[in-house]
Amino acid sequence: MSGIAIAWGFPPPKPPILSMRSEPLQDAVRAAGSITALARKLGIAPQAISQWREVPVERVLAVEAATGVSRHSLRPDIYPPPPAPAPAVAA
Repeated sequence: MSGIAIAWGFPPPKPPILSMRSEPLQDAVRAAGSITALARKLGIAPQAISQWREVPVERVLAVEAATGVSRHSLRPDIYPPPPAPAPAVAA
């Protein structure tokens, strides 16, 4: 069908919104139970979360607290994983 749409000059259909969300954001929504449940925990409208592709910087810590999904997972560009502990040296 998209070939027909392009032939007529129409753009192809957009992919579903869920595929555009980052995997960690989807994990946070699952952990909260739903977009609505996560929105309630954050004190914001569900529509706001529906517009996110990834968790906004100013919401990362609140989402982490509400869902248990780590800040390192939610936004590794802002909160890189902590360094691995150094191996123990035998004396």
